Amino acid sequence: MRGQAGFWDVDERYVRLSEAGDPLEKLNALVPWEVFRQPLTKALKRPDGAKGGRPPYDPVFMFKVMVLQALYGLSDDQAEFQIQDRLSFMRFLGLGLGDRVPDAKTIWLFREHLTQAKAMEKLFARFDKHLTNAGYLAMGGQIVDATIVAAPKQRNSNEEKDEIKAGKVPEEWKNRPAKLRQKDRDARWTVKFSKAKVDEAGKPTQRDIAIPAFGYKNHASIDRKHGFIRGWSVTSASAWDGAQLSKVVVPGNTGSTVWADTAYRSKKNETWLENNGYRSDIHHKKPKGRPMSEATSRANGRRSKPAPLSSTSSRTKRPGWACSSAPSASTVPGSRSAWSIWSTTSTASSGIAGKVCPPDGKAAAQTSPWSKSSH
Repeated sequence: MRGQAGFWDVDERYVRLSEAGDPLEKLNALVPWEVFRQPLTKALKRPDGAKGGRPPYDPVFMFKVMVLQALYGLSDDQAEFQIQDRLSFMRFLGLGLGDRVPDAKTIWLFREHLTQAKAMEKLFARFDKHLTNAGYLAMGGQIVDATIVAAPKQRNSNEEKDEIKAGKVPEEWKNRPAKLRQKDRDARWTVKFSKAKVDEAGKPTQRDIAIPAFGYKNHASIDRKHGFIRGWSVTSASAWDGAQLSKVVVPGNTGSTVWADTAYRSKKNETWLENNGYRSDIHHKKPKGRPMSEATSRANGRRSKPAPLSSTSSRTKRPGWACSSAPSASTVPGSRSAWSIWSTTSTASSGIAGKVCPPDGKAAAQTSPWSKSSH
């Protein structure tokens, strides 16, 4: 029976992570994180600590936690768990095995403070500038997708729900600021549909599945060359993906092609792309009440193949999409910024129909919330 892991055991693990091509190690080498300290300190306006109490986490450290959430599509609870669980996350954040890890509430409060200070745009614009200066220009066209990020379910009365939908704050909450801080008034419900495939003869008939989800939706544009997120928009989960296309497609990419799934195909979007000099390669929808033609099916199959060119891996047998995610959905819905995140290009999942990329970088079995049957 092996004893407790020692310093050299952990050090050896880090060496093996580096040899495997840890993308977080590359990101740490690329971005001078200390340049964010001054704008973070200005936005947070923290007290000097004269009143005592536990000192807050370092603002640059917490900003890097936000980057991890954006990179891997993690909720606050998931981020807390994964930071404690993964050596690559610990190294990225400069944590030792015995160091304290921020809990989900701390992560949420940090992001809320930055949101209220309206500092998100400037912070991530600076982030993007460092990547661009390092030679990572947007190239190869743009890949657009959306993912749902769950938020804690709210326990509100019917009257409170009606007031929230009307854009109001319930009267009871106004007199209870502590309770108001705990309430999420921007998240909404949606339903994700998963269509059953046609069964072969003799097999049991499958059923369509409808899964309710509460939270936000991240809409992102990824440049195909490097797999970086260049444009993004955050809405409630109930928002239609297609309405966000013009908000996430960004100018400056050396390629004019835009790839997306069927949720983004509409006459309005096709016209907008053409008028702005883009070439649409968006999936075609299946005709209502009729099977999809063989030609359309083949064309959609071709559209499924483009991946970030940097996502080629010896472990990947066919082209796929890099596991890139938009920023945490708890930022202000409707916000947008042309920033980039280092994608997990060493392990790409395959197919535009999409696989949700969990923190281990491998494709999950469930269909992505933005697949053609989810709208």
